[in-house]
Amino acid sequence: MKKTLGILVIILIVIVGIAGYFILSDNEDDSNGESNENIVEDNSSNDNSTSEKNSEEVNDSDSGESNVETMVILVSDGSHEITFELNNSDAARSLYEQLPLTIEVEDFSSNEKIFYPTNELDVGNTPRANGKDAGILAYYEPWGDVVMFYDSFSSASGLYELGTAIKNTNQIASLSGEITIERLEN
Repeated sequence: MKKTLGILVIILIVIVGIAGYFILSDNEDDSNGESNENIVEDNSSNDNSTSEKNSEEVNDSDSGESNVETMVILVSDGSHEITFELNNSDAARSLYEQLPLTIEVEDFSSNEKIFYPTNELDVGNTPRANGKDAGILAYYEPWGDVVMFYDSFSSASGLYELGTAIKNTNQIASLSGEITIERLEN
């Protein structure tokens, strides 16, 4: 009787271990965005070149499964050009969909330039803009203005982050008059 009980305990431990292995494997696949089939295919085809693997990744991103379009915009007053990369938020997409815009830029406070987009931005799924350094593009929902920070700032209720300057951050303070905001192709 003790032998039978011992054998049953060992069998139960083995079954639980195997089940745990498969559960863990499924979780790793979900977090890596790959399935076991892709891993087996990649390991079994040793003659795949790097360019072939890269083209497969591009095809995956074309299907919309893993990558999202990078939204890059150019803000210019004719003398100064700043390039911003937008985040993947609803508000950033709302702004991006309104482009191109030609609009007046205004000074506000001692650290920001502002403009008012044609339509209000949808702030759903948009992160709050927590105090940061220069180069943050944000949306102040209570007033409906887009803010380009050229110096550090503090967070405020209703301030949402749209993106970050990736080129010529130091030129934001020099913007004046009429500006053009347009999409840049990636």
